[in-house]
This record gives sequence, structure tokens and C-alpha cells, in this order.
Amino acid sequence: MDPLKQKFKEKALALFQANRAMLKENGDTIVDQVTLKQVFGGMRGVKSMIWETSQLDAQKGIRFRGKSIPELKEILPKFEGCKEPLPEGLFHLMLTGEVPTDEEVKWITGEWQRRADVPKHVFAALETLPKDAHPMTQFSMAIIALGTESVFNRRYAEGMAKSDYWDATYEDTMNLIARLPRVAAYIYRRTYKDGDHIAADISLDWGGNFAHMLGIPGDDFKSLMRLYLTIHADHEGGNASAHSTHLTGSTLSDSYKSLSSGMNALAGPLHGLANQEVIKWVFKMLDVLGTRNPSKEQIAEYVQKTLDAGKVIPGYGHAVLRQPDPRFTAQRTFAEEYIKNSDIINVIWKAFEVVPPILQGLGKVKNPWPNVDAHSGALLVHYGMHEFSFYTVLFGVSRSLGVLSQLIWSRALGFPLERPKSVTSEWVMDYLAQQKEAVG
Repeated sequence: MDPLKQKFKEKALALFQANRAMLKENGDTIVDQVTLKQVFGGMRGVKSMIWETSQLDAQKGIRFRGKSIPELKEILPKFEGCKEPLPEGLFHLMLTGEVPTDEEVKWITGEWQRRADVPKHVFAALETLPKDAHPMTQFSMAIIALGTESVFNRRYAEGMAKSDYWDATYEDTMNLIARLPRVAAYIYRRTYKDGDHIAADISLDWGGNFAHMLGIPGDDFKSLMRLYLTIHADHEGGNASAHSTHLTGSTLSDSYKSLSSGMNALAGPLHGLANQEVIKWVFKMLDVLGTRNPSKEQIAEYVQKTLDAGKVIPGYGHAVLRQPDPRFTAQRTFAEEYIKNSDIINVIWKAFEVVPPILQGLGKVKNPWPNVDAHSGALLVHYGMHEFSFYTVLFGVSRSLGVLSQLIWSRALGFPLERPKSVTSEWVMDYLAQQKEAVG
């Protein structure tokens, strides 16, 4: 058994036993109440699932196994000569709860290199699609096509014991994560670069090699990819892509089908596609204003006109956060260190000063602060990636780290099929009438 799998097995068994003992003694303890606003409002904030790998705090932002993004940048191993954390290290942290050593991260890099070959039929399947098919459509289809290699499906058909579900899911997850950069880079080069593909560089790490295969030159862009793939990896379990992966996985669908479900959710404009919408909005504003270097006053006037037209300002607000998104801050810190005098990034920073006070002035916006999407597109544009429709694929490659590491945990802890209870509007009206009658 490989060292990462062995470490996970020991931790998972201990937590499985602890949880069973806890539930036997405290299983009927009430931990939450549900309001009709939550029933009708997408179950917003209802505590109804376990997510081991990360937790989102309204004031402090995302914590990966209790570690903040600034802490991750300090403690996670790095590629030689690079200041940004390696995503491999975050995967190890999410899976085991332990900060990995340099050697442990090098082992994961080598393991993912070993598993990275993509079957030819996956590329053949992509070639059946029009080149102008949205990259997220291509990405989801490629993930499903990779599922022909599923270890879980083969072993389940052979009569695998429930106690081994996590082991087969681990194998599928390691294979899938290893292959995603090659699939994503293939989609990018096929769609935007006339199919001029770039071979992998096995001397590089997972994120660095992804940047290399995309074909965007420079060590700085490789550093950006390492940071990007780290900070987008997970955002606790209630967001749409995480929850979709979890829900599909609860049926015992394999890692491929589960992740594809998550990517289909990520592709929605209210979720991962928002990073595409932000940069489109910024460029539309610059076109209307007729300048690449607008003043704060010009930005404020355009923002107000956008709001007056009944539209939202993309990249601002968050369902949970009540402070600036630490992922936004991490990207701004990167830009301050690596990028000097970029027009598009200066616009993002000016908007950061202008937009929150305007939104606060409306008196009904709970979170006027920028989220992760407000900055990511500007960084990508600076390095030459102007193909906005591909941005969500980058997000998806990163998000696989969190949702798939949690899928292994879900299998190890024996989580059941997810099946919430629904009611009709008529049921609600009858219930309220009964409540009033009881009180009266």
C-alpha cells in the first residue's frame, strides 16, 4: 500500500470508529432549526452534511483543515525557486489533516506523473464535439469518458466489501486528478490554438506542468497556476459544485461521474462561471468609458448606472462571507509582487475601493466585498489568457482536489445515500393553518 493511502487508512478508521461511538450516544441531539425562508431559499445555511476537508467562516473566510490561505502560503512545500504553495501539498493536507513534508509532496508529484497518461479514446471523444462547444461542456464530457478506467466500478462488479469502497475511490481519485491537467490543456489548445498541442514536461510539478501544457510562457505564470490551483481547491461542502459531487457520490457513482456532476454545477453563471462574467463586465465598462485607465469617479458612475438598470455587479458579494474574500486578497498580493503597472489590474483595485461603499449605501447588501472571481480574470488576462470561456475549466481542475479528497472520506466514513425530505407549497399552507389553530 502506498504511503499516502496507508496514512489515510489509519486516520479514517480512527474517525469512523469515533463517529459511530458519538452517534450511538448523541445521535438524537438537535443541532439546527429550519425556517420557511430556508426551505424555499435553497436550503441556505442548513447544517445537514459533514465536510472534513475545509470550513468557511463568515468573518475569517476559508480554512483548509484549520489553516488560512496566508498560513498555507507559509507552511506548504514549494517548487524550487517559487514562492507559491504546491497544490499537491494542499491535497495531502485535506486528505490526512497533516501538513506534508517536502518528500511527501515530491512523492505525490511523482505519483501523479506516473498516473497521468490519458487514454486515446478520451481525446477521440473530444474531437467529436464542435470546436466552439463551451470548454466546460468538453471538460465534463472528457471526465465521463475517463470513467471507462474506473477501478471502483470494476471492483464493485467483482463484489467488493463496503469497507474497501474508500480504497477503490482513492485509486480513481488519484488517477483522475493526475489526468485532469492534460485533458484541460488539450481542450484549451484544441479550442483556441488550432490543435497545436504541447507535450508534458515531467520535470515539473502538477500545476507547473499544467501551465506549460497550456502554452503560456514564463515562470511567473507557473507560479500563478500553483497559487490559483491551491486557493480554488475547496470551499466547504455547501457550495453547488461540492454538494453536487457529494450528492452523486452518495449513490455510489464513481469519482468520474461524481466530479462531472460537480463540474456541471460549477458551469452555472451563479457559481464558477462568474469568473468569466466578471472580466466580461470589466471590459464592457472600459469600452463604454473609452479608456483603459478610468478614474474612480468614472467607475463609480458606471457602477451606479449598472445598479440603476437592475443588474448586479459581478464579483461582489458572497452567500456566506461578510468580509473581503481571502482568495481575492491572495491574488492581489500576488499581483503586487509579480505585476507592475497593469492597466486591467489597476482597474480591479480601483473598483475594490469604489464598489463596496456604493453597495453599502443601498442598505440591503449583506456582503459588499469582492469575492475570488473579482480578481482572477484580470491576472489571467495579464498573462495573455484572453479566452474568458476557459476560465471555469481552470477553476474545475482546482476544485477537483477538494471535492474528490472529501469523496474518499465520505466512502471511508460510510456516509449514506443523501435523501432530504421535500414538501409542497400546499403542505406548507396547511401546516401554518394547523399551527395557528393550535395557538388559537
